[in-house]
Amino acid sequence: MSYTGPEFDPPQQRRPRRGPLTVALAALVPGALLGWLVYEEVGGGGSGAEVRTASPAPASSASPLSSAPGSASTAASPDASPHASAGDDGKVSGTPSDRPGGTGPLKGKVVVIDPGHNPGNFRHTAEINRQVDIGTNHKECDTTGTSTNDGYTEARFSMDVAHRLRTLLERQGATVKLTRDGDSPAWGPCVDERARIGNTARADAAVSIHADGSAEGDRGFHVILPGSVHAGAADTRPIVGSSHELGVRIAGTFLRETGEPPSNYLGEGTGLVTRTDLGGLNLSTVPKVFIECGNMRDSKDAALLTSGAWRQKAAQGISEGIVSFLRRS
Repeated sequence: MSYTGPEFDPPQQRRPRRGPLTVALAALVPGALLGWLVYEEVGGGGSGAEVRTASPAPASSASPLSSAPGSASTAASPDASPHASAGDDGKVSGTPSDRPGGTGPLKGKVVVIDPGHNPGNFRHTAEINRQVDIGTNHKECDTTGTSTNDGYTEARFSMDVAHRLRTLLERQGATVKLTRDGDSPAWGPCVDERARIGNTARADAAVSIHADGSAEGDRGFHVILPGSVHAGAADTRPIVGSSHELGVRIAGTFLRETGEPPSNYLGEGTGLVTRTDLGGLNLSTVPKVFIECGNMRDSKDAALLTSGAWRQKAAQGISEGIVSFLRRS
């Protein structure tokens, strides 16, 4: 904190005469100023989470990530809740929005966040094993997901990041919908229903949040893009281009914010993978991607994925990619 400027002008030379009231005020002012400084230092000023300005992504032609378009800052807008603050674990908390979107730069935009899997899936194996049509073929309604070796589940991870991401996007004025939240639904939803939620909302962007379950030594994140599919109920042709742009932007900002490297086992170092076997992408009619934030079965990635502070960085990285995509010209 700077102690220069009009609020901290050096005291004027003492005059030869002072009345009792002047002397009393002179004694009180330094104490009051010291108290105000201490109040601000411990966070009593109500400034909330740190306001951040995104730096531009490094320019290079070596990888799609290095050429990803720059992102907009996700700093709290003037309309953000004055009660919002960064918790000890890095989680942004605050009074939840009681209205669909605010008055920030994303006012009028709709984002659907799809937290992968569901903690209740373990107790509803018959339901999640039911086959559903994903256009190209039939697949299980949903799966249980993976976990770290210590038992921290992908379903818990994805919901935690989804809540953090929702807070950041709502501060920007977006209307945010989740495909599941808390204990509802008890299992699932099925992959076709997850896609339908985004379609019905006419989302401007949709992101499905996951973490992978590969072998020890397999590290890094990757963003999954929809391939061109035209079969049965699936027709991704109208969204392939926009989804690719969304994915490239998220990959670039996720790398910058988290420091997590692109996957060393998929995507050939680009952090981007195209698939045509995922119902959540095949059946989407809105721009949509999946992100595998890391590998839960690798000890180094697991240490990050189980950190609240790192999950906040993950949410920040995803948010900045979405904001950049939605504010594109």
